[in-house]
Amino acid sequence: MRPTALFYFYKAVTALALPFAARRAVGKLRRAGVSVNRAHERLGHATAERRAGPLIWFHGASVGEAKSILPLMARIAQDHPEAALLLTSGTATSAQAVAHRLPKRAVHQFSPLDGTGPVSRFLRHWRPDLCVLVESELWPTLLDACARADIPVALLNARLSDKSARGWKRFSGTAAYVLRGIVMAHCQDGRTRNHLRDMGLEMAQQGANLKSMIGPPLIAKSVVDETHGALQGRPVWVAASTHPGEEAEVLRAHKTLLADHPDLCLILVPRHPERASEVLELIRGAGLSVSQRSTGGTLEDGAQVYLADTMGETDLWYALSPIVFLGGSFTDVGGHTPFEPAAARTAILHGPLYANFSEAYAAFQIKDASVQVADSAALAAEIDTLLTHPSRAAQLAANARPLAQSGDEALAALSHQLFSLAEGHAMDGL
Repeated sequence: MRPTALFYFYKAVTALALPFAARRAVGKLRRAGVSVNRAHERLGHATAERRAGPLIWFHGASVGEAKSILPLMARIAQDHPEAALLLTSGTATSAQAVAHRLPKRAVHQFSPLDGTGPVSRFLRHWRPDLCVLVESELWPTLLDACARADIPVALLNARLSDKSARGWKRFSGTAAYVLRGIVMAHCQDGRTRNHLRDMGLEMAQQGANLKSMIGPPLIAKSVVDETHGALQGRPVWVAASTHPGEEAEVLRAHKTLLADHPDLCLILVPRHPERASEVLELIRGAGLSVSQRSTGGTLEDGAQVYLADTMGETDLWYALSPIVFLGGSFTDVGGHTPFEPAAARTAILHGPLYANFSEAYAAFQIKDASVQVADSAALAAEIDTLLTHPSRAAQLAANARPLAQSGDEALAALSHQLFSLAEGHAMDGL
């Protein structure tokens, strides 16, 4: 199959843009405290050795995607100890989130930019036997390079918006060329499955959402008990993964709640900790007292708002609080996964905007496992109900827990399928 004129145009544009994209990507990692060498992984320069054995390369762009792959990677490491595992992501936040949770024979690197140089350097060093893209955009240069090198590509937990699908379908010849190396497509919803089949991937199948296979949070009971003790008996609720525009709504709800629950503590967890100074200003502007975790503040300080602006502790806050509001749902960013708080046995509240998890939230609502609120007033009213009637919060949590399935059978099947693809490629190369 020959490349199309549009594909050549894309390659030309990305070649021109690559120096600027590289400077931006490396600079962003450096500002987040990543070393120069590691930041240059975005340019395809590896900082770790390739292990022996069939290598499966998983790519998840950001925190949620990277974390969702960990149970599957652990299952592959358990079932196929001869496999080498590589996980790439694009953000410092995601690297920190998985740093101490990778299974044996696994390594993390930052993903190469979608340019000929970075992708070529990356593939030359790592020589993957299978590329697994998790909830990822379809990057033309990467997909073309894998196809040229006969590296099979699997789409895992694929999600494709209607807008993206329309763009690909509009240029069907280019889509067919770019997607020619994909051998497996595991979709998290029926809409994506149908889109991919329309684009020529007839093997596309809907499967269990990886984010529902997380199991209970790996937080020691002693840590939860110690943190709970720091509250000194105060009631608590959590607003997690909030985005710009949402913190103001959350703080309005909290001020309303303080009228009837004067010792109530809000643990506010912004999606991006680097926004801490902006959020801190909002809290103080609302006239609320605040303690900031990243500067040494503790729950014992007794502040009305505890700004949890550190990485990798969301599971702790979920385990600590009987009530969680999930951000990304009052603003149009697509929502965030409800499966993690469900696994932690906490009552889940969310706004009306969750396009990226529409099927998941539909299942939660059918099972009375979450509550949708429209704005700050509705959020305050619902939290007041749950604080006043803790049995209702407990019932919501109990209804949600089965939806966060352990997924043992699904993980086993995916482990076998992916390793077989990688092993087949490795054997062909002998």
